[in-house]
Amino acid sequence: MKIPTFFSYRCRAVVWALLCWTAAWSTSAWAQADDARAKKIAGGSCFLCHGAQGESTSEVFPRLAGQHAEYVAKQLQAFKSGTRKSTAMAEMVAKLSPDEMLALGKYYEKMTLPKEEPKDPQLAGMGAYIYHNGNKFSGVPACVSCHGVTAEGAAHLPRLGRQFASYIEHQLKMFNKRERNNDNAVMHVVAEKMTPLEMHAVAEYLSGK
Repeated sequence: MKIPTFFSYRCRAVVWALLCWTAAWSTSAWAQADDARAKKIAGGSCFLCHGAQGESTSEVFPRLAGQHAEYVAKQLQAFKSGTRKSTAMAEMVAKLSPDEMLALGKYYEKMTLPKEEPKDPQLAGMGAYIYHNGNKFSGVPACVSCHGVTAEGAAHLPRLGRQFASYIEHQLKMFNKRERNNDNAVMHVVAEKMTPLEMHAVAEYLSGK
């Protein structure tokens, strides 16, 4: 017996709805499992340096709260492969899978940091000018073109706002000396043109964003 077209359409709609619901439930279940796994990993080792809420326990270690998940995963993979050098981090990530790295990134991305005023407002003012305009006399380009007006970056570019000034300055010096090579060559070109004062100023400005 031929099923009327009306019922055929209704059946298809019901099946489609069930499939969508199943897919949504499956995605949610996986997300919860990833979050639980990331929380366990972070609570087992990451918090010792990066803090329970990604706020960091020392200016030596970067703040991870609010950082882009993809960027965190990218850096963890770089530490594992050795393209970014750190004896401590290489040991920490040695057994992490790509899925676990991304899960950790998503775990920290949901966290937030309180806004803090720069310790040296005048220095931060100089840094703000360089960040937004560059230095046409020395060829330093404006940082805003890649990292954005609010210094939030993008999926594969780090959020710089509210990061420790000393950490940002250290990374700029590493790029300047080409001792950090896991990210694109743009940072080498930028940092090699910056003076120590400009690095210090930009880092101070970003710490208060």
